[in-house]
Amino acid sequence: MNRRNFVKRISLASLGAPFIVKGMAMEAVTKDLFNVPKTLGDRVLVIIRLNGGNDGLATLFPVDQYSQLVTQRQNILIPQSNLLTLTSDNALHPAMTGMRNLFNDNKLGIIQNVGYPEQNRSHFRSMDIWTSGAMALSETRGWLGKFLDGTHDTFPEGYPNDDYPDPFAISMGYEVTATCQGIRANYSHSVVNPFENVNLPNPGAGNDGTYYGSHMEYLQMIIDQTNAYGGQIRDAANAGNNLSSLYDNNNPLAKQLKNVARMISGGLKTKIYVLDVGGFDTHDSQVQQGAVTLGTHTNLLKRVSDAVYAFQDDLRLLGLEQRVLGMTFSEFGRQIASNASLGTDHGDAAPLFLFGSCVRSGIYGPNPIIPNTVVNQAGLPMQVDFRDIYASVLRDWFQADEQEIQSLFEHEVVFHNIVGECNLNVEAINQREKVCMIYPNPCVENATL
Repeated sequence: MNRRNFVKRISLASLGAPFIVKGMAMEAVTKDLFNVPKTLGDRVLVIIRLNGGNDGLATLFPVDQYSQLVTQRQNILIPQSNLLTLTSDNALHPAMTGMRNLFNDNKLGIIQNVGYPEQNRSHFRSMDIWTSGAMALSETRGWLGKFLDGTHDTFPEGYPNDDYPDPFAISMGYEVTATCQGIRANYSHSVVNPFENVNLPNPGAGNDGTYYGSHMEYLQMIIDQTNAYGGQIRDAANAGNNLSSLYDNNNPLAKQLKNVARMISGGLKTKIYVLDVGGFDTHDSQVQQGAVTLGTHTNLLKRVSDAVYAFQDDLRLLGLEQRVLGMTFSEFGRQIASNASLGTDHGDAAPLFLFGSCVRSGIYGPNPIIPNTVVNQAGLPMQVDFRDIYASVLRDWFQADEQEIQSLFEHEVVFHNIVGECNLNVEAINQREKVCMIYPNPCVENATL
């Protein structure tokens, strides 16, 4: 068994323990996180995974296509009068008042028809593609793990240290996220309760020169790292604060985002937080019989929308808004036509949400066209490759080099000018021959949003 597989199998994150080094000799590390300018070193990316495949047509409604929606999904379609109007052509699900408020406050960007070519409708394979940012079966690293490998190729050996005392990424929950899987280890550290520091016992067995001994030595290092990171997280949570009164303690996502805000405000230098919301695989009972504004999907969208709105309110009150960018993703959308079980089956493209005061707010991309006749269990076709959204976040939020970003992806990247509204390098933009945007064309000469 190679060391990478060994690390995956003994993942301490599955114990709910934070991941990573003390009590060992450490070498000086001079490389920067993301290899970006020091002035951008305090930026944070929060990723929320909508696990199961979110129904985009029941999240962001193309109201100019409403009559076709009546034809294709009459048994689950919410009356147009109940929808939350965003523009003359678009409206949100009525449960998403928080995100509607963010849109009105210019803190929400919605990118339509996001997916990848030749969509795979398997949950497992599609999630592998989204987390790795690659179509190749051979790619086992996450897109952020690949990027971190470029500047921290000795990780996990030598971490934490004086330059990097905190985890590179945090997965809220019991499992580390595949998004941050590197070639030697996962860069994320699992956190269930940041106020509790789990001190794992170290077996203390040294390397006796055997195959077993080398793995035991590695396990000891991981345990030391885990305990060290746990202490850093606990200290930051205790030093941090929450100022918003909008958090609902009965909302699991809201509680997690509240803890994220607490850790950021407490001075934790972690740059990536990944959260997970399950339940979006709505093959049946997506809506409640006889009450289409209620049901499973309504509850899920309300949970996400309310939690994000409270989190953004907290960041505003804490003076942290311009440091944090948020993004949602789901492995695929649902089919255009509903099924007979008041649900929807696996589909293709769907909208992706970006939130924060630095987002270029608006709706990007034309509305999907809903045909009068749907054949072969059709989903919405992709118009924007999700990997280009990842690339644009790396370029415009973390100011990563375009060539370095291109090396992470197997396709020709198209950059979109969608994030970095308040901190964007304006001079760099003005020097570009082309400023790429999503609407009305993929790339327009001298265009601005």
